[in-house]
Amino acid sequence: MIFLKARELAHYLVGKQKSLDLISPDYTISRPDAADIRKKIMSIPYAEWKKRGFPKGTLQYMKKNAEGDQPFSLNKHVLTRLDQWDQGVQISVDQWLIR
Repeated sequence: MIFLKARELAHYLVGKQKSLDLISPDYTISRPDAADIRKKIMSIPYAEWKKRGFPKGTLQYMKKNAEGDQPFSLNKHVLTRLDQWDQGVQISVDQWLIR
């Protein structure tokens, strides 16, 4: 936020912008580590995770982060796996590898 306002000020000072707005807009940030996702991660058994072809280390990492109170992020392909977990979809390893 500060970076954006500093850039707007710089553009105003060098004449790229005609007006300057220093009022902070209301931003809402959606976090991917909501309580329901934390509960979902903690409820996944290792055996079932491995049975679907996912690496055990990924689940260990997710569980370690889900136990704490700190915010954490998940990669897009991991979020896709969690979404597919609810649907009971079994995917092959080739479908979730990033190339």
